[in-house]
Amino acid sequence: MIDMMQLTELPRHVAIIMDGNGRWAEKMGKPRIYGHHKGVDVAIEIVQEALDLGIPYLTLFAFSKDNWKRPKSEISVIMTLMMNSLKSEFQRIIDSQVKINVIGNLSDLSHEVQEVLEDIKHRTANHKGLQLTLAISYESREEIVMATKSIIKKALLGDYKIEEINQDTINQHLYTSSLPYVDFLIRTSGEQRLSNFLLWQSGYAELFFDDTLWPDFSKDDFHKALNEYNNRERRYGKTGQQIKQQIFAV
Repeated sequence: MIDMMQLTELPRHVAIIMDGNGRWAEKMGKPRIYGHHKGVDVAIEIVQEALDLGIPYLTLFAFSKDNWKRPKSEISVIMTLMMNSLKSEFQRIIDSQVKINVIGNLSDLSHEVQEVLEDIKHRTANHKGLQLTLAISYESREEIVMATKSIIKKALLGDYKIEEINQDTINQHLYTSSLPYVDFLIRTSGEQRLSNFLLWQSGYAELFFDDTLWPDFSKDDFHKALNEYNNRERRYGKTGQQIKQQIFAV
């Protein structure tokens, strides 16, 4: 058990690739759908823990663009679970002042799903608590291409000069323009890749790969990951000595 009071630094923006629902269910001798049900319960628990700890930004990879390749029956269950969870947790979201944000190509979703997401975004837009971002039908490379096209169109209209375009320009045209860069990215299930998730935003993120399948990922596992982050030294290209001098100079 990690004593969270001993942590001197928590990440401002945590992103999680919630991986392993299907494999967990198969391991249990259950249909893959069973794993998605359990995975939603875990997601709700981790969101609440992030809220309790005071982490201001949490982004969850709920459904990737590649996930559309899965069986239609499984996709239908995942979408229904997401919508039902948002509806059942709505009062707690309101009471906790959680702000819901959604990123991804939402035109891929059904009108019903789009309406539910737009409604909860609108109704929580002014909340000041944890900002929970759900990445749905999301693909980072597609996002970067979309941003590039938007910038080119504006440049052709004279809104930008080529020499004025910089990293901030690109960042302002991404889905995540209102979010800080990712500090800490967690992936469960033992896989060690980013799977086209927040590639631009995670350029300096600390990465943490956990062997635990998502439905088994607990608050204790979350605490252990955060403790690992707390023990790392983020140098941003500087030497460790420079970082120490910077800390002592404050």
